[in-house]
Amino acid sequence: MKQNTEETKFVKEPEEETQEYILQKNKKTKLGVTILTAFLVLLIIAIIISNIFFNN
Repeated sequence: MKQNTEETKFVKEPEEETQEYILQKNKKTKLGVTILTAFLVLLIIAIIISNIFFNN
């Protein structure tokens, strides 16, 4: 059985030749992370506001 000698990296730099990565450093990834972060922040704010209204 062949074992992989490369280490999996979290973010792939554009100049690296490896295929062992989770995210690339490009526009699509940055946009996706930005949208996901904004959605999570809005969700947390909504939970806090609903908690305030239901406890009054």
